[in-house]
Amino acid sequence: MIVDLRSDTITRPTPAMLEAMMQAPVGDDVFGEDPSVNKLESMAASLFGKEAALYCPTGTMSNQIAIKVHTQPGDEVICEKLSHVYQYEGGGIAFNAGAQVRLIDGDRGRIDAAQVLQSINPDDVHKARTSLVSLENTANRAGGSCYELDTIRAIREVCDQHQLALHLDGARLFNALVAKQQPATAFGEVFHSISICLNKGLGCPIGSILIGPAAFIRKARRVRKVFGGGMRQAGFMAAAGIYALENHITRLAEDHQHAQSIARALSGASFAGHLLPVETNIVIFEVKGPRSAAEIVAALKEQGILAIAISATQIRFVLHLDVSAAMAAHVTQVIGQLSA
Repeated sequence: MIVDLRSDTITRPTPAMLEAMMQAPVGDDVFGEDPSVNKLESMAASLFGKEAALYCPTGTMSNQIAIKVHTQPGDEVICEKLSHVYQYEGGGIAFNAGAQVRLIDGDRGRIDAAQVLQSINPDDVHKARTSLVSLENTANRAGGSCYELDTIRAIREVCDQHQLALHLDGARLFNALVAKQQPATAFGEVFHSISICLNKGLGCPIGSILIGPAAFIRKARRVRKVFGGGMRQAGFMAAAGIYALENHITRLAEDHQHAQSIARALSGASFAGHLLPVETNIVIFEVKGPRSAAEIVAALKEQGILAIAISATQIRFVLHLDVSAAMAAHVTQVIGQLSA
């Protein structure tokens, strides 16, 4: 048995998703003529109560397009210090948008309205113009932590008072919606733009959607073209997204349950130190004792469990639709064996 917990990006399409892909009607998306892409974009926009959406190959592209549209060169973007848009998108904010970043030391990847207010630059020619706040929900490097809606609404009030745009990197937003039982429309109301990934918990082989007002998406479509993201018969992939939105959202609760069972096993493990609170499908823990994180990862691999040491002392497990209840039980069993 091989249990791959390195990421929820390693999933493969289910047989039913593959069948939907094979049967998809397609056209040239650059001409706006791919019916499957058009349907996916319409579904996503409607789900969040927004006017329009744009299908992109990756979450990094959809985030970077949003930042480019919301900012001008020389502007400053406020985000938490662990944010994916800062840590893992290749310096794209500087390279693509010509903007710089103001980092906030938040609480498990989350920031609040007071911190945003304190980080806004004054109207001074010596300072970069603050124009955008970017949040991440769930926060990957913080163990899949989730925002409360009231916190986001307070941040939006600060943004409105200072004419700032508010963007959501919602790569794992559906995990948060399921875990917190929050409505998607509430996020559509509070954010100017939202990026959601289809190729993580929803199990698609590729794809992300950028959602926002119609005028914003028109600009975003032009930027996508400039970034090399214009696709042709993309409907074969978009059909996977349609299937995922119709069938794979509520099942995310299973991943959360498996994460909780593994967290309980780690709480009593001799090699596991501090464990970040587990809210969704990500488990991050500190390694203690004589063995390093890399050595624990190697020991897990010998038992058929693949994981990532995200630092010299931390290991991350990510649960997803390719991990069954039996596989999760195997992981907890091996944790017990390594603790002996």
